[in-house]
Amino acid sequence: MDSIEKAIRNAFEKGDPENREFREKVYRAAFGALDRALKANPAMTVEAAIGRRKSLQAKITEIESEFMPAAPAVSLGQAGAAPAPDISLNGNGAASAPSVSIGTPAAGVTPVVPDIMPDAVLPGGPPIEITEKRSRAERRAADRASARAERRRPYAAMFLAVTLLAMGGIGAWWAVQTGQFKSAAEIDTSVHNPPKQLESEDFSPTDAGPARPGEVDQSRNWITVFTPTDPTDVSAPGGTSAEVAKDDTGSFLRIRSGNTGSAIVFDVGRGVLEQIAGKHAVFDIIARAEDGKETQMAVDCNFGELGDCGRKRYLVGYQRGEYLFEMDVPDKEPGAAGTIAINSDLTKEGKAVDIYEIRVSVTE
Repeated sequence: MDSIEKAIRNAFEKGDPENREFREKVYRAAFGALDRALKANPAMTVEAAIGRRKSLQAKITEIESEFMPAAPAVSLGQAGAAPAPDISLNGNGAASAPSVSIGTPAAGVTPVVPDIMPDAVLPGGPPIEITEKRSRAERRAADRASARAERRRPYAAMFLAVTLLAMGGIGAWWAVQTGQFKSAAEIDTSVHNPPKQLESEDFSPTDAGPARPGEVDQSRNWITVFTPTDPTDVSAPGGTSAEVAKDDTGSFLRIRSGNTGSAIVFDVGRGVLEQIAGKHAVFDIIARAEDGKETQMAVDCNFGELGDCGRKRYLVGYQRGEYLFEMDVPDKEPGAAGTIAINSDLTKEGKAVDIYEIRVSVTE
């Protein structure tokens, strides 16, 4: 398996490869990564760059064919034989490559993949070429033309690169303005759509790491949101658990989302929200994973009139750490209390997280 195919299949493992829109995002990210690599290589010629894009196109077509439904069998009889497809020859005598669309026709949408297709080839053979005999004068004229073209090549390549960059910028602007990157749910405003969430960081996901104990400025004026000494402000829905425990590191609340993927909810009092309204708030979740079982923890918050913090994801190890997030809080009356919801295991394997404390500090 080559490096391009391996990268694409690794990206598939971060989401649902059966979802055509997810696969399209992976393919677009692969083309973007290739373009960046080509632009960063000053020795790359235009012909070589086109060849690399053709190879990637062919690999994507090969991978995508695995997701297409099997075609129904066609029986060939004297009266009901299926007609052969038309194959035309282009100007150099090569059979034109048939257009390839990814996905079933009934879906009505094909992936956004550049339409650079490999040259047509004979089964098991190289690309089709046509040769002809030329006179000595014709060969000399062709050599002189080739030499002139070689002298002009650097300038032509530079002009082509500038033109492609300009066209790419215009195309991206047009696609954003016309909503080409929006899903069908986002375009259809007649129904309520859930808030957009980050999807597997596209092609190369990363996880936020914790601050080590003592790295966070302890002189800040911290406001306590939660401690294990008062677990009454914690809600654990069905399929989850929240239990107070203690060891040589101190008291903590061990939360477990179980295989439901549900979050455990921590109340944030109205008084706390009133203190952070109109300020820049830094939240600190002091936590660790259970018994050395590294886990992916997700954090969401809902502060009512003061908004939310967006979805955060952290890779939590057994060593106790401080997991931070920050937000600019609107200068409004909160109106009611808020919540911080924590999912202890995004993989739904029943891993737990020990929560020692949740606190917040503010700056003007």
